[in-house]
Amino acid sequence: MKIQERAGVGNNRVSAPAGPVGERLPSAPRERKPALAALAVLLILIGALGATVLVLRAGERVEVVKLTGDVSAGQPIDRKATSTVLVAEDEALQYVKADQLDTVTKNKLVARVDLVQGTVLIGPMLTDRKGLPAGKSTVGLALKAGQYPSGQDLLKNGSTVSIYRVGAKTSGGSSAGSAGSTGGAGSNSLLVHSAKVQDVASGSGDELVSSSSLPVSVIVDQADAAKVAEAAAAGEVALVLVPASADN
Repeated sequence: MKIQERAGVGNNRVSAPAGPVGERLPSAPRERKPALAALAVLLILIGALGATVLVLRAGERVEVVKLTGDVSAGQPIDRKATSTVLVAEDEALQYVKADQLDTVTKNKLVARVDLVQGTVLIGPMLTDRKGLPAGKSTVGLALKAGQYPSGQDLLKNGSTVSIYRVGAKTSGGSSAGSAGSTGGAGSNSLLVHSAKVQDVASGSGDELVSSSSLPVSVIVDQADAAKVAEAAAAGEVALVLVPASADN
Protein backbone atom coordinates (compact mmCIF):
# COMPACT_ATOMS: atom_id res chain seq x y z
CA MET A 1 0.00 0.00 0.00
CA LYS A 2 2.69 2.43 0.84
CA ILE A 3 4.61 1.43 -2.18
CA GLN A 4 1.64 2.21 -4.48
CA GLU A 5 0.96 5.54 -2.87
CA ARG A 6 4.55 6.57 -3.30
CA ALA A 7 4.44 5.52 -6.90
CA GLY A 8 1.23 7.48 -7.46
CA VAL A 9 2.67 10.56 -5.90
CA GLY A 10 5.73 10.24 -8.13
CA ASN A 11 3.57 9.94 -11.23
CA ASN A 12 1.55 13.08 -10.42
CA ARG A 13 4.55 15.35 -10.37
CA VAL A 14 4.45 18.03 -13.13
CA SER A 15 7.67 19.60 -14.34
CA ALA A 16 7.77 23.36 -14.79
CA PRO A 17 7.88 24.49 -18.43
CA ALA A 18 11.39 25.44 -19.53
CA GLY A 19 11.92 28.92 -21.01
CA PRO A 20 13.28 29.46 -24.50
CA VAL A 21 17.06 28.97 -24.76
CA GLY A 22 19.28 31.76 -26.22
CA GLU A 23 16.63 34.49 -26.36
CA ARG A 24 18.20 38.05 -26.18
CA LEU A 25 16.81 40.82 -24.10
CA PRO A 26 15.07 43.51 -26.18
CA SER A 27 17.25 46.55 -26.96
CA ALA A 28 16.30 50.15 -27.46
CA PRO A 29 16.00 51.23 -31.12
CA ARG A 30 19.02 53.15 -32.50
CA GLU A 31 18.65 56.86 -32.98
CA ARG A 32 19.32 57.92 -36.59
CA LYS A 33 21.24 61.14 -37.31
CA PRO A 34 20.70 62.11 -40.97
CA ALA A 35 22.55 65.44 -40.54
CA LEU A 36 25.80 63.72 -39.57
CA ALA A 37 25.50 61.28 -42.45
CA ALA A 38 24.99 64.13 -44.92
CA LEU A 39 27.99 65.97 -43.50
CA ALA A 40 30.19 62.90 -43.90
CA VAL A 41 29.15 62.51 -47.54
CA LEU A 42 29.80 66.21 -48.17
CA LEU A 43 33.32 65.97 -46.72
CA ILE A 44 34.08 62.96 -48.89
CA LEU A 45 32.95 64.84 -52.00
CA ILE A 46 35.03 67.91 -51.11
CA GLY A 47 38.14 65.76 -50.59
CA ALA A 48 37.66 64.02 -53.92
CA LEU A 49 37.13 67.34 -55.71
CA GLY A 50 40.29 68.82 -54.16
CA ALA A 51 42.36 65.82 -55.22
CA THR A 52 41.01 66.11 -58.77
CA VAL A 53 41.91 69.80 -58.96
CA LEU A 54 45.46 69.10 -57.78
CA VAL A 55 45.90 66.40 -60.40
CA LEU A 56 44.59 68.66 -63.15
CA ARG A 57 46.86 71.52 -62.12
CA ALA A 58 49.87 69.22 -62.02
CA GLY A 59 49.04 68.21 -65.59
CA GLU A 60 48.97 71.82 -66.90
CA ARG A 61 52.29 71.70 -68.73
CA VAL A 62 53.40 73.45 -71.88
CA GLU A 63 55.96 72.49 -74.51
CA VAL A 64 58.72 75.10 -74.69
CA VAL A 65 62.02 75.59 -76.52
CA LYS A 66 65.31 74.52 -74.91
CA LEU A 67 68.80 75.11 -76.31
CA THR A 68 70.99 72.11 -77.09
CA GLY A 69 74.05 74.30 -77.74
CA ASP A 70 75.59 77.61 -76.70
CA VAL A 71 74.49 80.81 -78.43
CA SER A 72 76.61 83.95 -78.21
CA ALA A 73 75.15 87.40 -77.76
CA GLY A 74 74.09 88.78 -81.13
CA GLN A 75 73.83 85.36 -82.75
CA PRO A 76 70.52 84.03 -84.16
CA ILE A 77 68.77 80.99 -82.73
CA ASP A 78 69.51 77.99 -84.94
CA ARG A 79 66.65 75.49 -85.10
CA LYS A 80 69.21 72.67 -85.21
CA ALA A 81 70.47 73.75 -81.79
CA THR A 82 67.07 73.50 -80.11
CA SER A 83 64.77 70.88 -78.67
CA THR A 84 61.54 70.96 -76.68
CA VAL A 85 60.75 70.19 -73.07
CA LEU A 86 57.57 70.14 -70.96
CA VAL A 87 57.44 72.60 -68.06
CA ALA A 88 54.77 73.72 -65.61
CA GLU A 89 52.83 76.62 -67.07
CA ASP A 90 53.59 79.94 -65.42
CA GLU A 91 52.05 83.13 -66.76
CA ALA A 92 54.78 85.19 -65.08
CA LEU A 93 57.41 83.63 -67.37
CA GLN A 94 57.27 84.45 -71.06
CA TYR A 95 58.29 81.05 -72.34
CA VAL A 96 59.09 80.67 -76.03
CA LYS A 97 56.67 77.86 -76.80
CA ALA A 98 57.37 75.15 -79.34
CA ASP A 99 54.87 76.56 -81.83
CA GLN A 100 56.57 79.98 -81.62
CA LEU A 101 59.98 78.74 -82.81
CA ASP A 102 59.09 79.41 -86.46
CA THR A 103 58.40 83.05 -85.58
CA VAL A 104 61.76 83.35 -83.83
CA THR A 105 63.71 81.93 -86.78
CA LYS A 106 61.75 83.75 -89.50
CA ASN A 107 62.20 87.10 -87.77
CA LYS A 108 65.88 86.23 -87.18
CA LEU A 109 65.76 87.16 -83.55
CA VAL A 110 69.16 87.02 -81.86
CA ALA A 111 70.36 86.34 -78.34
CA ARG A 112 70.45 89.45 -76.17
CA VAL A 113 73.11 87.87 -73.91
CA ASP A 114 75.31 84.76 -74.00
CA LEU A 115 73.11 81.68 -73.65
CA VAL A 116 74.41 78.28 -72.61
CA GLN A 117 73.32 74.79 -73.50
CA GLY A 118 70.25 73.65 -71.57
CA THR A 119 68.72 77.13 -71.27
CA VAL A 120 64.93 77.26 -71.55
CA LEU A 121 64.18 80.25 -73.78
CA ILE A 122 62.05 83.11 -72.55
CA GLY A 123 61.13 86.21 -74.51
CA PRO A 124 63.42 88.76 -72.78
CA MET A 125 66.47 86.67 -73.79
CA LEU A 126 65.88 87.58 -77.46
CA THR A 127 66.01 90.78 -79.43
CA ASP A 128 65.69 91.95 -83.03
CA ARG A 129 68.70 94.23 -82.68
CA LYS A 130 71.49 92.61 -84.61
CA GLY A 131 74.20 95.13 -83.80
CA LEU A 132 77.05 94.50 -81.40
CA PRO A 133 76.85 95.54 -77.76
CA ALA A 134 78.03 99.07 -77.05
CA GLY A 135 81.79 99.42 -76.94
CA LYS A 136 82.47 96.22 -78.90
CA SER A 137 83.94 95.58 -82.35
CA THR A 138 84.30 92.55 -84.59
CA VAL A 139 87.70 91.67 -86.03
CA GLY A 140 88.19 89.09 -88.75
CA LEU A 141 91.13 86.69 -88.55
CA ALA A 142 92.61 84.23 -91.04
CA LEU A 143 94.38 81.66 -88.91
CA LYS A 144 96.80 79.01 -90.06
CA ALA A 145 97.41 75.67 -88.40
CA GLY A 146 99.09 76.24 -85.05
CA GLN A 147 97.47 79.63 -84.55
CA TYR A 148 94.27 78.24 -83.07
CA PRO A 149 93.24 75.20 -80.99
CA SER A 150 92.73 72.27 -83.32
CA GLY A 151 90.39 69.39 -82.65
CA GLN A 152 86.72 68.68 -82.99
CA ASP A 153 84.49 71.34 -81.42
CA LEU A 154 87.38 72.97 -79.53
CA LEU A 155 86.94 76.34 -81.25
CA LYS A 156 83.31 77.22 -81.95
CA ASN A 157 80.83 80.06 -81.88
CA GLY A 158 80.66 81.49 -78.38
CA SER A 159 84.07 80.18 -77.26
CA THR A 160 86.13 82.45 -75.02
CA VAL A 161 89.71 82.97 -76.15
CA SER A 162 92.80 84.99 -75.31
CA ILE A 163 94.47 86.71 -78.26
CA TYR A 164 98.28 86.83 -78.51
CA ARG A 165 100.64 88.47 -80.94
CA VAL A 166 103.30 85.98 -81.89
CA GLY A 167 106.58 86.87 -83.62
CA ALA A 168 106.86 85.66 -87.22
CA LYS A 169 110.23 84.00 -87.88
CA THR A 170 112.28 85.37 -90.76
CA SER A 171 114.51 83.27 -93.01
CA GLY A 172 117.50 84.19 -90.82
CA GLY A 173 115.74 82.86 -87.75
CA SER A 174 115.20 86.24 -86.05
CA SER A 175 111.83 87.26 -84.70
CA ALA A 176 110.14 89.91 -86.81
CA GLY A 177 107.84 90.70 -83.95
CA SER A 178 110.69 91.64 -81.64
CA ALA A 179 113.11 93.12 -84.18
CA GLY A 180 110.88 95.01 -86.54
CA SER A 181 107.75 95.84 -84.65
CA THR A 182 107.13 99.51 -84.05
CA GLY A 183 103.69 99.17 -82.51
CA GLY A 184 105.02 98.42 -79.06
CA ALA A 185 103.78 94.82 -79.12
CA GLY A 186 106.66 92.49 -78.47
CA SER A 187 106.93 88.88 -79.56
CA ASN A 188 104.34 86.55 -77.99
CA SER A 189 102.63 89.42 -76.17
CA LEU A 190 99.09 89.27 -74.85
CA LEU A 191 96.74 91.50 -76.84
CA VAL A 192 93.33 90.61 -75.37
CA HIS A 193 92.79 88.61 -72.21
CA SER A 194 89.21 87.60 -72.98
CA ALA A 195 87.44 87.77 -76.34
CA LYS A 196 84.37 86.05 -77.75
CA VAL A 197 84.39 83.99 -80.92
CA GLN A 198 81.51 85.31 -82.99
CA ASP A 199 81.83 82.98 -85.93
CA VAL A 200 84.01 80.12 -87.11
CA ALA A 201 83.97 79.20 -90.79
CA SER A 202 81.84 76.15 -91.44
CA GLY A 203 82.47 73.66 -94.18
CA SER A 204 83.93 70.27 -94.84
CA GLY A 205 87.42 69.40 -93.70
CA ASP A 206 88.68 69.30 -97.31
CA GLU A 207 87.47 72.85 -97.95
CA LEU A 208 89.25 74.16 -94.87
CA VAL A 209 92.47 72.35 -95.73
CA SER A 210 92.45 73.64 -99.31
CA SER A 211 91.98 77.23 -98.10
CA SER A 212 95.13 76.88 -95.92
CA SER A 213 93.57 79.16 -93.31
CA LEU A 214 90.59 79.21 -90.97
CA PRO A 215 88.42 82.35 -91.06
CA VAL A 216 87.38 83.36 -87.54
CA SER A 217 85.55 86.46 -86.32
CA VAL A 218 86.11 87.63 -82.74
CA ILE A 219 84.37 90.27 -80.64
CA VAL A 220 86.76 92.54 -78.74
CA ASP A 221 86.62 95.89 -76.99
CA GLN A 222 86.86 98.81 -79.41
CA ALA A 223 90.06 99.91 -77.68
CA ASP A 224 91.70 96.57 -78.59
CA ALA A 225 90.36 96.28 -82.14
CA ALA A 226 93.20 98.19 -83.86
CA LYS A 227 96.09 96.20 -82.39
CA VAL A 228 94.31 92.89 -83.03
CA ALA A 229 93.63 93.88 -86.65
CA GLU A 230 97.28 94.94 -87.08
CA ALA A 231 98.55 91.62 -85.75
CA ALA A 232 96.05 89.74 -87.92
CA ALA A 233 97.17 91.62 -91.05
CA ALA A 234 100.77 90.65 -90.31
CA GLY A 235 99.82 87.04 -89.75
CA GLU A 236 101.09 87.27 -86.19
CA VAL A 237 97.95 86.50 -84.19
CA ALA A 238 97.14 83.34 -82.26
CA LEU A 239 94.15 82.26 -80.21
CA VAL A 240 94.32 80.37 -76.94
CA LEU A 241 91.13 78.74 -75.66
CA VAL A 242 90.07 79.87 -72.20
CA PRO A 243 88.23 77.23 -70.10
CA ALA A 244 84.66 78.10 -69.19
CA SER A 245 85.54 78.07 -65.48
CA ALA A 246 88.13 80.77 -66.10
CA ASP A 247 85.80 82.99 -68.09
CA ASN A 248 85.14 86.06 -65.97
